[in-house]
Amino acid sequence: MSDSDYIPNKEKHTVKTTKPRKLAKPTTKDSFSDEERYTVKTTKTRKITKPSTLKDASNVMVIDSSDEEKYGAKATKTRKPTKTTTLKETSNIMVLDSSSDEEDDEKYTVNPTKSRQQPKQPTLTTPKNTLNVLDSDYSSDEEEYTVKPTKSRQQLKQTTLTTLKDTSNVLDSDYSLDEEQYAVKPTKSRQQLKQTTLTAFKDTSNVLDSDYSPDEEQYTAKPTKSRQQLKQTTLTTLTTLKDTSNVLDSDYSPDEEQYTAKPTKSRQQLKQTTLTTLTTLKDTSNVLDSDYSLDEDEYTIKPTKIRKPTVKKASSSKAPSSKASSSKTSSSKASSSKVTSSEASYNKAASNETSSNNVTSANSSSNGASTQSKKPVEEVYQKKTQLEHILLRPDTYVGSVQASTEKLWVYDSDKRTMVYREITYVPGLYKIIDEILVNAADNKIRDPSMDTIKVDIDVESGKISIYNNGNGIPIEIHKEENVYVPELIFGHLLTSSNYNDNEKKVTGGRNGYGAKLTNIFSTEFIVETVDSSAGKKYRQVFKDNMSVKEPPKISSYSKKEEYTMITFKPDFQKFNMFNEFDNDIVALLKKRVYDLAGCVRNVKVFLNGERLKIKNFKEYSQMYLSGNNDFVDLQSSIIYEEVNQRWEIAFVPSPEGTFQQISFVNSISTSKGGTHVNYVADQIVEKFMAAVTKKAKDVKNIKKHQIKNHMWLFINCLIENATFDSQTKECLTLKASSFGSKCNPSETYFNKLLKSNVIESILDDVKHKQSKELKKTDGRKTGRIMGIAKLDDANNAGGKKCQDCTLILTEGDSAKALAVAGFSIVGRDNYGVFPLRGKLLNVRDGTHNQIMNNAEIQHIKQILGLKQGKVYTSTGELRYGHLMIMTDQDHDGSHIKGLIINFLDYFFPSLLKVPGFLMEFITPIVKCTRGNTKKSFFTLPEFASWLENNDNGKGWKIKYYKGLGTSTAEEAKEYFKDLRTHKKPFKTIQEGERELIDMAFNKKKADDRKEWLRNYEPGTYMNHNVKEITITDFINKELILFSRADNERSIPSVLDGFKPGQRKVLYTCIKNKYKNEIKVSALAGAVLADAAYHHGDSSLQGTIIAMAHDFVGSNNISILHGVGQFGTRSQGGKDAASARYISIAVPKLARMLFHPQDDVLLTYCNDDGQIVEPEWYLPIIPMILVNGSEGIGTGWSTYIPNYNPQDIVNNLKLMIDGKEPVPMHPWYRGFRGSTEQAGKDKYKVSGIIELVNNGTEVRITELPVRSWTQNYKEQLEQWISGTEKVPAWIIGYKENHTITNVDFTVQLTEEKLNNALEEGLEKKFKLSTNINTSNMVCFDGKGRIKKYSSAEEILLEFYDYRLEYYFKRKDHMLKVLELEVNQLRNKARFIQMKIEHKLEFEGFRKAEIIKLLESEGFERFRNAKEEKSDDEDQTDNGGDGYNYLMNTKSWSFCKEEAQKLMDKKTEKEKELAILRKKSPQEIWEEDLDVFLDEWNELLNSDRKR
Repeated sequence: MSDSDYIPNKEKHTVKTTKPRKLAKPTTKDSFSDEERYTVKTTKTRKITKPSTLKDASNVMVIDSSDEEKYGAKATKTRKPTKTTTLKETSNIMVLDSSSDEEDDEKYTVNPTKSRQQPKQPTLTTPKNTLNVLDSDYSSDEEEYTVKPTKSRQQLKQTTLTTLKDTSNVLDSDYSLDEEQYAVKPTKSRQQLKQTTLTAFKDTSNVLDSDYSPDEEQYTAKPTKSRQQLKQTTLTTLTTLKDTSNVLDSDYSPDEEQYTAKPTKSRQQLKQTTLTTLTTLKDTSNVLDSDYSLDEDEYTIKPTKIRKPTVKKASSSKAPSSKASSSKTSSSKASSSKVTSSEASYNKAASNETSSNNVTSANSSSNGASTQSKKPVEEVYQKKTQLEHILLRPDTYVGSVQASTEKLWVYDSDKRTMVYREITYVPGLYKIIDEILVNAADNKIRDPSMDTIKVDIDVESGKISIYNNGNGIPIEIHKEENVYVPELIFGHLLTSSNYNDNEKKVTGGRNGYGAKLTNIFSTEFIVETVDSSAGKKYRQVFKDNMSVKEPPKISSYSKKEEYTMITFKPDFQKFNMFNEFDNDIVALLKKRVYDLAGCVRNVKVFLNGERLKIKNFKEYSQMYLSGNNDFVDLQSSIIYEEVNQRWEIAFVPSPEGTFQQISFVNSISTSKGGTHVNYVADQIVEKFMAAVTKKAKDVKNIKKHQIKNHMWLFINCLIENATFDSQTKECLTLKASSFGSKCNPSETYFNKLLKSNVIESILDDVKHKQSKELKKTDGRKTGRIMGIAKLDDANNAGGKKCQDCTLILTEGDSAKALAVAGFSIVGRDNYGVFPLRGKLLNVRDGTHNQIMNNAEIQHIKQILGLKQGKVYTSTGELRYGHLMIMTDQDHDGSHIKGLIINFLDYFFPSLLKVPGFLMEFITPIVKCTRGNTKKSFFTLPEFASWLENNDNGKGWKIKYYKGLGTSTAEEAKEYFKDLRTHKKPFKTIQEGERELIDMAFNKKKADDRKEWLRNYEPGTYMNHNVKEITITDFINKELILFSRADNERSIPSVLDGFKPGQRKVLYTCIKNKYKNEIKVSALAGAVLADAAYHHGDSSLQGTIIAMAHDFVGSNNISILHGVGQFGTRSQGGKDAASARYISIAVPKLARMLFHPQDDVLLTYCNDDGQIVEPEWYLPIIPMILVNGSEGIGTGWSTYIPNYNPQDIVNNLKLMIDGKEPVPMHPWYRGFRGSTEQAGKDKYKVSGIIELVNNGTEVRITELPVRSWTQNYKEQLEQWISGTEKVPAWIIGYKENHTITNVDFTVQLTEEKLNNALEEGLEKKFKLSTNINTSNMVCFDGKGRIKKYSSAEEILLEFYDYRLEYYFKRKDHMLKVLELEVNQLRNKARFIQMKIEHKLEFEGFRKAEIIKLLESEGFERFRNAKEEKSDDEDQTDNGGDGYNYLMNTKSWSFCKEEAQKLMDKKTEKEKELAILRKKSPQEIWEEDLDVFLDEWNELLNSDRKR
């Protein structure tokens, strides 16, 4: 027997079984173990078997076994040995995989998903003249599994082939190749077999021992079902095997078994192995030794190389019988009676290989006949046509035709974005569709005028149509092939226009298969194309896998536009699918269509009739980022550059912590990357490596792959004559030197990369390696602490009673004084106190050096006796048994509590599991006192509830407490006397709460924090009336208030455009009805008093001054009018005078915007019992767009530019009329430069520069928005003097500015001026800047943070709220007018009756007068003063609602006054009638018209300045 036909290094194979195989019958009752359950991951080594001798063998091939063969195993049970058995007079034998006694320690790991059923126990003894015998140590019922080796297998001991007589060919291949890599994850354990001995094998012509793995064969296995257990089998009396022509020793030979493998480690060659005691093999025709036969066993296989069968030479023994040859396609009883379609095709394919069929699976050898004849050569050696071969071996051309489950990027139609999820699809089906899509994209390269691609996917019928309007295909007959060119292209294999490698092309096609494969794997394939030059239209239909070609239909065509459209219906049966597309493949195909929209430039792409709104590759890249979850905003953090016409790249930090890439070569999706990805990634890694090394010099041994794991690249490139690893084209293999172009990103691009947060992320990874150094600062349990001066240590701390001690951490020294005051009650033996200096470091995001150098953290560790990395189950090893936090009852106090919890969770999480270790000390936020009765409230909602039930607190003295400093020493003693109320323990940490802490304090969880804050509901508070406080409640009900308050101070409301400070200022002005000027300092004091401003007058004065700014780049409409020097555009308002010198007034325009009639409709806040500003104002136009806003909060930031009030009013009127608003663009009052849209969410703002004085000087008369005059002047000074990097290039300048205008005249040399003209004056003089509208974040009307995509979206939300309040305003106005009219009617009747002497009550008692007025039908009307007066004096009922009559002045009874009253009544009645007829929209339009009149007057006054 010769093995020369076998080449291991080039072995490739693909197997996927889809139907089950039956078990071979076991031979004896004791053949199987009852407890054969095992898990495979080898952890120990395989020892070498003892040597033996090899005699009388004609041909023996011995393969070495490596010392370092590695496996992974974790066995749950051991493999039981089987006894030595012998089968006599058997024609076909499969030898069991033998394992030595010393292999009992070899462990495996297996996780099956189904159980292994034990077969019945038949007995097999002394079988004679048996054609096929399958000895199966292992057989599974519906088994699928995965294996990953982790440790090495030890060398096998030497074995020997002995007493092989008259054997022509023996191949000993207990073979394990050098560096064979594979991955396996079994789920159950396989029991070990003891040594098996085969004896008395004589006269064997061919023996193949194939425990075989090829050299460097890589494969991946992913089973999904479990192996059924077989009981122990015993093969006995294997002797005197005669008349055997072929013997196949197969340690593992499944019947057409298909599986998938992923190698992870290398399998080195085994040292010498032998078959022991194979003797007297005589006259045996076929013997198959199969350690493994499956009953209904299903696998999935993706090999990377193909295994070629070994060709056996003809046996020198008896000739084969016709029965053996006829059994080639039949199913063996010993193997399986159930064969899937894929198995059948595989069996047929295997029998038709041009190599020998003697080395096949068990079905070719176990044929049921007692003897087997030699097959005719016509059956062994066959030739297939190209079409037959493609259909027979589809995986070679289009990839696997079996369903594959993996995680891929697909398009989510609901979210309208790309999502990364697990899908099940058939790669071959995806490939044939992709071929046509790539052809359509290629046509853009051939015809630059092409501008449309249309893709239609009919899910139900299973048809796909792909259209492009590029140049059509020539409709003429090919002279050499004598067929029409379209038929040649789509109906004949190996036809292409890309065969000339000397011609540089950047198309996707290359090998001449492409669209033909789509045709072959379709039941119907229609080609339709137009040739305008020939005036013809061509249509041809192919059917039944390109086997049927209908004659082409050629018609005349008169239009100029050409196109090509391919319509086809895939042959779903070839892909083992139903006759329609499933959701997963549709999502994948939609993603592929979006690929074309992003990669093919200047082409409109339509999907199912809808145009895809993707304009460029950057927008396409952003589709992957909207759901990712991460830092601040991945979409805005994308860094994009079009390097040149052939390269586009984009970068974002990888949120997954692993390298990610989305790349395209000539519009082909290279999902596995390739040389083009490495080419770009390596350049970026080098830049990052240099920056990290420079920024953190103590960072050592950082590897490039560690940096790469922080990168997510998007690449779109055109490569000349691109080559790939396979026909599926998932990985580019062409060398970078042959790309035909270079990708060298600019320094500006690299600088942007270095400014991203990737550097910090890399450093964060490194810092964990330095955690060992923290152990140097560990504390220890000792009785005395030295060197911490501010510590007031408990007397029992660190002693025998240390577990009873409590350490109090306070917020500052003043809080410590409160605690010390309380020690007079509880004593100092068991209580210690240590004050914190402000807020503790956020250790979760702190650097190694920050933590090592943070004195407070080190002191806390020393005081408590904490040891780094130790897991605590109790506090017995600490100096204190409890830790209590005492902070103010405000938002900052909550943040300090959170930071301490974060510190414990990050470094010592086990302490949070110890009951009673962590506590907090709560103090009242409100105290109510009446006599000796005192009530304390720890939350405002609780206090509000008490007020409702206690006459609004009437008769009680109410005191609000914000900080611990508000409490007196006596109150501190009261607190410590009632520790049951004020000391609240935290409940031990529960499942999921560590993730909550991480979300709150990990800077990488910004998106999670955004979602957390979005779910905030107003009125949320922490309930302290519980025995224990949970971490969840603390974070979601207390800590969230801090984050919320921080954002409220930084981010405006979408309704009024104000932050709280600005709203308080306007409220104070409206409340006090300032008509005259008031000093800024005085107004600040009024705001502190009337609106309860809590942050100091200095910042408040700055807020007031900013509200009065009116220079270019500040407010379009100033809410306050400044009198004095409030700042100019020279320094951006920083040149304002001191607050005590300047005054403000409320302009008329402000009350037009914030209409007085809306004041009573608003909801006003209560701050410590004081009514203050409303939740928000509601102006008649959205001031957030008029004046813009910017700020940075917790997890959120915002930037909103200014817009033109005229444009806003016009859009509001359109919306009132039921029309959609038109797009608006940023606009700044007084700015004379240009504002141009430079892209989506991006505007270019440019100043004005021009040549003057006959081209010898340049004049700058406008700077970009928010480029201040003084700053630009300093820039000019640098250009005059020069710097180390930039030499001097201007001579001088002149200034002719005014307060409102800029005017520089700059002198240059002629040479420098020419250079500036070549570069561009605007660019050279830095007179342009960008304004982005991609981060427009506001609080909505319900108090939730929301990001708006455009100014129009903000306008739409404002419109709904504002219109609702116009309805409310009208209702309120009607009530007021109706009340006023009724009063006037009653008063007019009252006066008339008095004039006519019909109502006389002089001298009556008050009660009698009231009764008389009631009898006359006069209505009662009370005003606020009357109601308040009645509340204070209930003795005589006051005026009882008739004061408006009884307080009438005497002069009102004269005829003239009476007439005036009647006229006024008539006027009010008309006004009421008019109001009733008006709609709220009409009232709004009237307000807008009045505003526009005033606005235009303001603009006119600007022009006069």
